[in-house]
Amino acid sequence: MHIYDILQLSTRVFKTNKLRTALTILGIGVGIGTILFLVSLGFGLQKTILERITTSDALLSLDVLSESSSVIELNQESLGKIESLPEVTEVSPMASIPAQIEINGLNSGITVNAVKPSYFKLSGIQTEEGELFKEGETRKIIISSATLKAFNISDYQEALSQIAALKLYLPKKSKEGENENLVEEVEEINLDSDFQITGVIEDSSMSYVYIPFADISHLNLPNFSRVKVKVSHQSERENVRNQIIGMGFTVLALSDTIEEANKIFQAVQVVLSLFGAVALIVSAIGMFNTMTIALLERTQEIGIMKSLGASNKDIWKLFLVEAVLIGFLGGVSGIVIGLAGGKAINFGVNKLASSLGGGAVDLFYTPGEFIITILIFSTVVGFLTGLYPARRAARLNALDALRYK
Repeated sequence: MHIYDILQLSTRVFKTNKLRTALTILGIGVGIGTILFLVSLGFGLQKTILERITTSDALLSLDVLSESSSVIELNQESLGKIESLPEVTEVSPMASIPAQIEINGLNSGITVNAVKPSYFKLSGIQTEEGELFKEGETRKIIISSATLKAFNISDYQEALSQIAALKLYLPKKSKEGENENLVEEVEEINLDSDFQITGVIEDSSMSYVYIPFADISHLNLPNFSRVKVKVSHQSERENVRNQIIGMGFTVLALSDTIEEANKIFQAVQVVLSLFGAVALIVSAIGMFNTMTIALLERTQEIGIMKSLGASNKDIWKLFLVEAVLIGFLGGVSGIVIGLAGGKAINFGVNKLASSLGGGAVDLFYTPGEFIITILIFSTVVGFLTGLYPARRAARLNALDALRYK
């Protein structure tokens, strides 16, 4: 029997039993759609959360710190050594200084972080309101929401029109003995002019501000608090890390946190997939039942085909192709159901968020390769479900089939 004949006979069931076949395809589609919907939700949450905490530059960056007890200092000389590593493409230091900020006549203790604009890029820092300062800009402040709360400012737009004054507290150190540094006194330094708040970072846990490094460059600070180091490629990250650790520094990487988060999200996706698999198993049982009923209904038809010369292999192919087609079409309908359901829920959530003053977010994300995988998976489910009915149909005796009523 030719392939064309097998396809023609296999698709005949779509015309003779339209409703039952459509319901079988829909049943498979609901199972596949449930898996697609739940896994897409997992992918979407993962993508949304990770995009909010990091950038592509941040994934290539390392955090270099010097322990307080270490005799090796993170100074300009150390920066030169790190910058000279062949795999390092960019270095951006940060100096953290205890300080006091004054806004509208009120004062609060904070930490001033003096950085270059590149530090934001390498850290993945973004503002909730306003914008980060750029290269060459001075007298600008990026402030945390916790600092604003201390001044009872809840409107971020209102904060952007505020002017702040800063007083720094620089510790003076004197050497006592051969290896011990002790803090003798603190020097108060009022920065000459006021700073304009240009951006707000959503962080309710710590009170701090970022200012351009150029605004404190005249202080000639001996050491830095931490340094962001960007490597040329992810494959070089561990090599650079080991070299910097060999210099005596502590090295952290945001990518480690991201990898751990990805592992958690993968576990969540597996759990969500298992919930969807339950619906798919129910659908597969329904498909198996449909194929078995089709076998009983077409027993005499099988007897006639065998008496006209159809082989066991032809009958086996006939039923198996029918099952594969139902599985494939179930996968197609499942993809449509899953994507449509995700779009509808996402639209509803964003509509609600918009009415409450929140921003739009994509809760669902479906990679193209996952859609192809789910389509292949549904076709395989159809194939496996049709194996037993096809095998049983192929083994029917022609005379017994003709006498079957």
